[in-house]
Amino acid sequence: MRRRAMSVREALSRHRWAIGLMESRSSPGPANLRHHDAMIGRLRAAGFSIEMAAHAYSLLDSYIYGFALTKMNLPFETSEEVADVAQGMLQPFPVNEYPNLVEFISEHAMKPGYDYGDEFEYGLDIILYGIERTVPTA
Repeated sequence: MRRRAMSVREALSRHRWAIGLMESRSSPGPANLRHHDAMIGRLRAAGFSIEMAAHAYSLLDSYIYGFALTKMNLPFETSEEVADVAQGMLQPFPVNEYPNLVEFISEHAMKPGYDYGDEFEYGLDIILYGIERTVPTA
Protein backbone atom coordinates (compact mmCIF):
# COMPACT_ATOMS: atom_id res chain seq x y z
CA MET A 1 0.00 0.00 0.00
CA ARG A 2 2.84 2.38 0.83
CA ARG A 3 4.61 1.68 -2.44
CA ARG A 4 1.36 2.17 -4.35
CA ALA A 5 0.64 5.46 -2.60
CA MET A 6 4.13 6.79 -3.32
CA SER A 7 3.89 5.69 -6.95
CA VAL A 8 0.47 7.27 -7.49
CA ARG A 9 1.61 10.52 -5.88
CA GLU A 10 4.70 10.64 -8.10
CA ALA A 11 2.61 9.95 -11.21
CA LEU A 12 0.12 12.67 -10.25
CA SER A 13 2.92 15.18 -9.80
CA ARG A 14 4.13 14.42 -13.34
CA HIS A 15 0.62 14.40 -14.84
CA ARG A 16 -1.22 17.22 -13.08
CA TRP A 17 -4.26 16.85 -15.33
CA ALA A 18 -4.83 13.19 -14.37
CA ILE A 19 -6.70 13.55 -11.07
CA GLY A 20 -9.79 14.99 -12.72
CA LEU A 21 -9.95 12.14 -15.20
CA MET A 22 -9.06 9.15 -13.07
CA GLU A 23 -12.18 8.97 -10.97
CA SER A 24 -14.68 11.09 -12.88
CA ARG A 25 -15.23 8.91 -15.91
CA SER A 26 -18.32 6.74 -16.11
CA SER A 27 -16.48 4.32 -18.39
CA PRO A 28 -12.94 3.92 -17.01
CA GLY A 29 -10.32 2.07 -18.98
CA PRO A 30 -9.10 -1.42 -18.22
CA ALA A 31 -5.89 -0.18 -16.56
CA ASN A 32 -7.89 1.88 -14.06
CA LEU A 33 -10.24 -1.05 -13.39
CA ARG A 34 -7.27 -3.44 -12.92
CA HIS A 35 -5.75 -1.01 -10.47
CA HIS A 36 -8.94 -0.81 -8.38
CA ASP A 37 -9.41 -4.56 -8.51
CA ALA A 38 -5.81 -5.25 -7.44
CA MET A 39 -5.97 -2.85 -4.51
CA ILE A 40 -9.24 -4.26 -3.23
CA GLY A 41 -7.79 -7.76 -3.71
CA ARG A 42 -4.72 -6.87 -1.65
CA LEU A 43 -6.84 -5.52 1.17
CA ARG A 44 -9.10 -8.58 1.12
CA ALA A 45 -6.07 -10.91 1.09
CA ALA A 46 -4.76 -9.07 4.16
CA GLY A 47 -7.92 -10.04 6.03
CA PHE A 48 -10.15 -7.01 5.57
CA SER A 49 -13.88 -7.50 5.21
CA ILE A 50 -15.30 -5.93 2.06
CA GLU A 51 -16.61 -3.03 4.19
CA MET A 52 -13.22 -2.42 5.83
CA ALA A 53 -11.48 -2.73 2.45
CA ALA A 54 -13.80 -0.01 1.14
CA HIS A 55 -12.99 2.22 4.12
CA ALA A 56 -9.23 1.70 3.81
CA TYR A 57 -9.20 2.20 0.05
CA SER A 58 -11.31 5.33 0.27
CA LEU A 59 -9.13 6.77 3.03
CA LEU A 60 -5.92 6.14 1.10
CA ASP A 61 -7.24 7.52 -2.19
CA SER A 62 -8.68 10.59 -0.48
CA TYR A 63 -5.33 11.30 1.15
CA ILE A 64 -3.27 10.67 -1.98
CA TYR A 65 -5.46 12.72 -4.33
CA GLY A 66 -6.11 15.44 -1.75
CA PHE A 67 -2.42 15.86 -0.99
CA ALA A 68 -1.58 15.97 -4.69
CA LEU A 69 -4.22 18.65 -5.30
CA THR A 70 -3.01 20.73 -2.36
CA LYS A 71 0.62 20.50 -3.48
CA MET A 72 -0.32 21.47 -7.05
CA ASN A 73 -2.12 24.58 -5.85
CA LEU A 74 0.45 25.91 -3.41
CA PRO A 75 1.78 29.32 -4.48
CA PHE A 76 5.39 28.25 -3.83
CA GLU A 77 7.74 25.46 -4.80
CA THR A 78 10.80 25.96 -2.58
CA SER A 79 11.59 27.14 0.95
CA GLU A 80 13.13 30.25 -0.62
CA GLU A 81 9.79 31.19 -2.17
CA VAL A 82 7.89 30.72 1.11
CA ALA A 83 9.17 34.03 2.51
CA ASP A 84 7.93 36.05 -0.46
CA VAL A 85 4.54 34.34 -0.47
CA ALA A 86 4.15 34.69 3.30
CA GLN A 87 5.09 38.36 3.26
CA GLY A 88 2.55 39.10 0.54
CA MET A 89 -0.11 37.06 2.32
CA LEU A 90 0.39 38.56 5.78
CA GLN A 91 1.38 42.12 4.85
CA PRO A 92 -2.16 43.58 4.93
CA PHE A 93 -2.67 42.48 8.55
CA PRO A 94 -1.36 43.83 11.87
CA VAL A 95 2.07 42.42 12.77
CA ASN A 96 0.93 40.16 15.64
CA GLU A 97 -2.41 39.11 14.14
CA TYR A 98 -1.31 35.53 13.29
CA PRO A 99 1.57 34.61 15.63
CA ASN A 100 1.24 30.84 15.22
CA LEU A 101 1.30 31.06 11.45
CA VAL A 102 4.31 33.39 11.55
CA GLU A 103 6.11 30.95 13.85
CA PHE A 104 5.32 28.04 11.53
CA ILE A 105 6.53 29.92 8.49
CA SER A 106 9.68 31.37 10.04
CA GLU A 107 10.71 28.41 12.20
CA HIS A 108 9.75 25.58 9.86
CA ALA A 109 8.68 26.37 6.30
CA MET A 110 11.46 28.87 5.61
CA LYS A 111 14.23 26.51 6.72
CA PRO A 112 16.57 25.59 3.86
CA GLY A 113 15.45 22.44 2.12
CA TYR A 114 11.84 22.60 3.32
CA ASP A 115 9.53 20.86 0.88
CA TYR A 116 5.83 20.57 1.61
CA GLY A 117 5.88 17.32 -0.38
CA ASP A 118 7.95 15.71 2.37
CA GLU A 119 4.90 15.92 4.63
CA PHE A 120 3.20 13.28 2.47
CA GLU A 121 5.13 10.34 3.88
CA TYR A 122 4.53 11.40 7.48
CA GLY A 123 0.76 11.48 6.95
CA LEU A 124 0.79 8.31 4.89
CA ASP A 125 2.63 6.40 7.62
CA ILE A 126 0.04 7.48 10.20
CA ILE A 127 -2.81 6.41 7.94
CA LEU A 128 -1.19 3.05 7.15
CA TYR A 129 -0.53 2.45 10.85
CA GLY A 130 -4.18 3.12 11.62
CA ILE A 131 -5.40 0.89 8.79
CA GLU A 132 -3.05 -1.90 9.86
CA ARG A 133 -4.53 -1.81 13.34
CA THR A 134 -7.99 -2.59 11.91
CA VAL A 135 -6.88 -5.88 10.31
CA PRO A 136 -8.51 -8.76 12.18
CA THR A 137 -5.98 -10.81 14.13
CA ALA A 138 -5.93 -14.58 13.86
